[in-house]
Amino acid sequence: MKKITLFVGLTLVSLCASAVAGDLTGVVSFKGAAPAEKELSPIKDDPNCAASYPGALPKTKFYAVSAAGELGDVVVVIKGLPAAPAAAGTAPLVMDQKGCLYVPQILAAQTGQKIIVKNSDTCVHNVHTVPKENTAANLVQMPGGADLDFTFDKPEPFLKFQCDVHPWMFAWVTVVDNSYFAVSGADGKFTIKNVPAGKYTVEATHRKLGVQTAEVEVKADGALQNFTFAPK
Repeated sequence: MKKITLFVGLTLVSLCASAVAGDLTGVVSFKGAAPAEKELSPIKDDPNCAASYPGALPKTKFYAVSAAGELGDVVVVIKGLPAAPAAAGTAPLVMDQKGCLYVPQILAAQTGQKIIVKNSDTCVHNVHTVPKENTAANLVQMPGGADLDFTFDKPEPFLKFQCDVHPWMFAWVTVVDNSYFAVSGADGKFTIKNVPAGKYTVEATHRKLGVQTAEVEVKADGALQNFTFAPK
């Protein structure tokens, strides 16, 4: 009887330990002067697109650096956790085509998670995915047309979306094989929720600035890990 009680007690302790989870949070910063962005001058040659910009034309958005030096569009992933596709009912991501630009330009999705692409413009686009690990697609989307849905089964960093009608239009989706990832916001902040307690390698990747890693221990009260990038 004592052996059974001890076994049950140890099992409950083990289950409770495995259920402990915390949030990993942090801020991504940029050190130095952000590289200059380039004006998307070809927009002026397309009347439908130019109509969205009666003033200055937009510029590239490769370096989302705030006035306070925070860096957005950095993909943060916890390495070493079991692979698991998105569960049924996982909220889809939404990417819009607005002003002849993809909005947002950087996303991260779980394998099997639906990505909805909209066309809010008054002109036709084609949504052309250019993966290295997943299956490519190239679909026409009329103005006011039905949304397009995409899912990807294999992990892949910065899978490219492009519009062949408007060659300045790009977006990149990092596909992760579990749910423990985030993209830093305009304020540089990120949060990865409900990370099982343990020690991990955390990887922060910017498409232009490269990769940084850090060793982190997540406990029940969470963990904090900041990153700082600089121009190459």
